Amino acid sequence: MSADTPAEGHETPEAASETIPVREAHRFDTARLEQLLGDELGARLLDLRQMRGGQSNPTFLLVTDKGEFVLRKQPPGELLPSAHAVDREFRVQEALAKTDVPVPRVLLFTEDRSVLGTPFYLMERLRGRIFWSPTLSVLAREDRAAIYEGMADALARLHKADWKAIGLDTYGRPGNYFARQIGRWSKQWETSPARDNPAIDRLAEWLPAHVPDSEETAICHGDFRLDNMIFHPTEARVLGILDWELSTLGHPLADLAYNCLPYINSPAAFRGMRGLDLDALGIPSMDAYLAMYNARTGRTDSITPFHLAFSLFRIAVILEGVVARGRKGNASSADAASHGERARLLAERGWEIARDGL
Repeated sequence: MSADTPAEGHETPEAASETIPVREAHRFDTARLEQLLGDELGARLLDLRQMRGGQSNPTFLLVTDKGEFVLRKQPPGELLPSAHAVDREFRVQEALAKTDVPVPRVLLFTEDRSVLGTPFYLMERLRGRIFWSPTLSVLAREDRAAIYEGMADALARLHKADWKAIGLDTYGRPGNYFARQIGRWSKQWETSPARDNPAIDRLAEWLPAHVPDSEETAICHGDFRLDNMIFHPTEARVLGILDWELSTLGHPLADLAYNCLPYINSPAAFRGMRGLDLDALGIPSMDAYLAMYNARTGRTDSITPFHLAFSLFRIAVILEGVVARGRKGNASSADAASHGERARLLAERGWEIARDGL
């Protein structure tokens, strides 16, 4: 079997809604994978499809005679240093399984490139709901606020987790988080073969001079947004937080600010709700959402224009990287090129907030 030839008769309607045929750039022979599944899990591969979405690490649904599993792997081709760290994804989820943070159960990790060409890991396939839009248009108005409560609860659980007790004391460097992150993403912007984006350049200059005096450490997800979690099929409860590639030890307000970006972005930018009538939609305001999080964490402070500008700077650089990988043909999303315009809009919004405040 190869990764572009799924077996007949094994794809459920649910799988079809979450998956697509394997993209040309991510096809691979499955012979070694089938052997590994048999040796490690006693399973026989029946079908393989690529999961919908994904900008960084290609993700696949494996249908076997022992159930369904999810495979996350590095993309093929030349990669930026420290990017696409599937080993870190595996490590943090394995550690968080000891806590009340909702994560999928990871099963195995291998660095053996002879299997699929890149390192990868396997985890359980969770069945539930993924909400692709922050407006929650698929739900009735009266059900939407509870989903935001569930999201705030999941983020609070993550930030309250004792990272030392679960063996993540070497997962990152405590303290000086924002300065280090600004340096990292500025360097990536300088070295990535991207297009001109003057607002990123302005933010790279402004941010280091406005880092708040705050030394606080928690496990940061790095990409905590609504569509990176699976909710219970009928309850407003998160079953699993997904996509841990950008996770590290960092400042919790960085996660919180990133999580709030839909409130300050226009719909044209990137999952934005700015300008929409949130009350009519049944969506809590940003202040109300921040209060949900603070009630669960005991915080008395909150995010500032710096935190939001930083988050916009970072995601703009990441999206420019997606554009660059798309030009090389190894981005995980078929619409990678379209993110160039989003990167421009996000960076310009970030510079607007840095310059003028909210």
